[in-house]
Parts: sequence; C-alpha cells; structure tokens
Amino acid sequence: MDLKAINNLPEHNGSEALMPLLFVGHGNPMNAILQNEFSLGWQQVAKALPKPVAILCISAHWETEGTFVTAVDKPRTIHDFYGFPKELFNVEYPAPGNITLAEETKSIITATKVESDFNWGLDHGCWCVLKHLYPLADFPVIQLSLDYHKSPEMHYELAGELSSLRKKGVLIIGSGNIVHNLGLISWHDNQEYEWVAEANEKLKQLITSNDHRKLMAYKQLGNAVQLAIPTPEHFLPLLYILGLKNENEQISFFNDKTELGSISMTSLKIGY
Repeated sequence: MDLKAINNLPEHNGSEALMPLLFVGHGNPMNAILQNEFSLGWQQVAKALPKPVAILCISAHWETEGTFVTAVDKPRTIHDFYGFPKELFNVEYPAPGNITLAEETKSIITATKVESDFNWGLDHGCWCVLKHLYPLADFPVIQLSLDYHKSPEMHYELAGELSSLRKKGVLIIGSGNIVHNLGLISWHDNQEYEWVAEANEKLKQLITSNDHRKLMAYKQLGNAVQLAIPTPEHFLPLLYILGLKNENEQISFFNDKTELGSISMTSLKIGY
C-alpha cells in the first residue's frame, strides 16, 4: 500500500461517498480464534463494507495520559491479556501501519495535542476483531488512544474532527462494549442479568434516536446503566463513532446478544 494513498485519494461530497463507521463489541479475546455467532457476525458485516484505503481503530484497551496515534510501519500484535490458551498468544496480525495517515490524523485534530507513538502496536481490542473482518491483514491499520483525563464530551468533540478521513477511504472502527462489567461475569451459565437487558435496550434507544447528549451523560441514566458502565473505557469508543455520524445516516445493529452474562456484544454499522 502506497503511503501517499491517503492524501492522494480525492474527497467527495455527500453521505453516499463517506466510508461507513463501525462500533464493535469485542468481548472475550477468545472470539479471535473461535468460529461462533459473534465472529461470524463480524465476517458477515465485512462483506457489506467497501474496500478501505486504511483503518483507524479506537480501542478500549489503549488508555493513555494524553492522546497518541501509532506511527510505525509494522505495528506489533499485542497480547494484552493473561490466562488464555497458548493458541491465542500465538496469533499474529501482521497488518502494516501508515505513517502518512498517522501524521494527517495529528494535523486535523485541534481539540487537543496528538503525539506520535512508536511503541504501541495493535492491542486485542483491535486485532481480535480485524482478524475476522480482514483476515488477510492487507490494509494499513493505526490506533488512536483514549486519554483517560478527558470527559465523554471531549472525546465526542475530538471524534468529530476525524470526519474528513471518511472522505478519503479510511474505515474508522470503535472497539469496546456498551455493557461491560467484568466484576459480574458469569463464566459457567452465561445467564444474562435483568439490568444488562435494561441497560442495553436503553442505550440502543438513545443511539437510534441520535440522543448523543444523554449518552455522554450516561452516569445520569439510572442504576442499570451504572452497572453496565462501571468504568468508561469500553463505552468511549462508541462515542467516537457517534461523534462521526451525520444526522441522517442509517444505523444497523448486529451481534446484539450478551456474552458471559454481563458483556453486551451489541455492535452497529453506520452508513452505506
């Protein structure tokens, strides 16, 4: 892939020319190597996507002090988990990076200072999903970090500044889970808690109605949502995708089920 392809791709006007957006519930890292309803859902949605020039991923698993973008030609596959089978640790996702895209991402964001990162690679929130979306790893991939000092509103504002990349063939993916409570996981019976269904449905309704203000104020949405989002990192990637959405773009949900009792795999595609 020519590193200049990002800048050489002509821009187009109109929502029909924009790359779609994805928010993906990634859940259990084992989904990377399993053929199950979730991995099949990722594979199916990939068939309906136009071919990207490159991919920008915002993952729940790269939290930083400040905002960073990966700026390496060959990002490493990060196995940022423990207690899983050796088969999972053996997985490599050898997608190239794209320094040109990293530099452009830095230049178009004015809401905060963005710095280049030369050490991070692709964490499991990113590659576990991409392994099924694009198994050949033949598109450049960069990651944008989550500054844990920023408010939901600031993340949402920052996301909107990435919109020009959609006109240049960049597929932007948020990877997290809209319901994610590790402390209440059910490892054995996978029985969904009542509050999970309540929170998942409430959040979906707000997504569908474009009520982004209430989603940013998720701490005011009641006890069920508080249990669903005990910490923000898995929810914030959703706000990036919604911050990039045009008002009239259509939303379609997929993988709308619960895993391990307290993790919603609910995912969505916007546009196209």
